[in-house]
Amino acid sequence: MFNPSQHDVRRFFCEAYRKDGAREILTPLEAVARDWIVQHPEYAGDLGDVEQALAADYGVERGQANPFLHLSMHVSIAEQISIDQPPGIREAARALTQRLGSEHEAHHEIMECLGQMIWNSQRSGLPPDGAAYLECVRTRAGR
Repeated sequence: MFNPSQHDVRRFFCEAYRKDGAREILTPLEAVARDWIVQHPEYAGDLGDVEQALAADYGVERGQANPFLHLSMHVSIAEQISIDQPPGIREAARALTQRLGSEHEAHHEIMECLGQMIWNSQRSGLPPDGAAYLECVRTRAGR
C-alpha cells in the first residue's frame, strides 16, 4: 500500500503545478492533479514555492484551508469514480453532478461525505464504512 508523507504529497502537487506551467509531460496521476489545480487558481501561491509549501502550517486553529488536503481529496474522489470503488460511487457522483450542474461542486459535496467517513472511522477505531459513505453521496444526489 502506498503511504506518502505530508512532504511527499506537497512535493507531488508542487511538481505537477511546475511541470504544467513549464509545459512538460505529466504522468497520468499528475494530469489528474493538474485538472483540479486548474480549477483552484487560489492555490497558485501555495503551489509555486516547494520550500514554502513544505514549511506551511495549515492547522485548524489558523482558520486556513489546507490546499494539499483539498486537492488530495479531489484526486482521491476522481480515482474512486474512475474505478467505481466503492461500487456505486460512479453512478452516485454522476447523479450528484447532474443535480448540481457542476462536477466540481459535486466533488465538494462528496468531500463532506468522505471527510465524515474518515472522521467516524478514526473516532471509532473501525475501518471506514464504504456503505455509509455511498449512502451519504446518494442522499446528497437525491436532494
